[in-house]
Amino acid sequence: MFEVIVLAVALSMDAFAVSIGLGAKDNTRGLGLKAGIFFGVFQGLMPFIGYLGGKGAAGWFDAYAHQIAFGLLALIGAKMIYEGLQEGIEKDIAAITNKMMLLLSIATSIDAMAAGFSLTLLNVNVYLACFIIGVTTFLFSWAGVLIGKTSGTWLESRAEIFGGTVLILMGIKVLLF
Repeated sequence: MFEVIVLAVALSMDAFAVSIGLGAKDNTRGLGLKAGIFFGVFQGLMPFIGYLGGKGAAGWFDAYAHQIAFGLLALIGAKMIYEGLQEGIEKDIAAITNKMMLLLSIATSIDAMAAGFSLTLLNVNVYLACFIIGVTTFLFSWAGVLIGKTSGTWLESRAEIFGGTVLILMGIKVLLF
């Protein structure tokens, strides 16, 4: 279960970083709750889709499952680190609408779908794991908006770099153990 919590925190860093940017941009009252719900639902749903895909294709690549999981987690981690070193898309957002939140939720959770494959290698209840990922992302997104309101975006890129590093380390653990 420890791996699921670490995975949940790492996957939520993308949404956390975006939420900080949103909070720095817009100070509406319900934005924290809105970001938490949108990001939490998608971050909880996408790993389940990845898990189902991993289970469906497990017979084809069973001998290489650990290497594939490592590759996916390392790529996702490297992508998050790269994005953490780049300028955020939040600066280009004109208005925070439900449509924009939906697009941001999908964009930040695509990585979680790929990481969901690694759930096939862990001996965990996938429903509980996805719930934990969703709740963790909800909490980090809500907190991100609040942090963004008070501190601006200085923490935004650091969160993505941290999340990417944790995913790479998890990939190494899957590969070696």
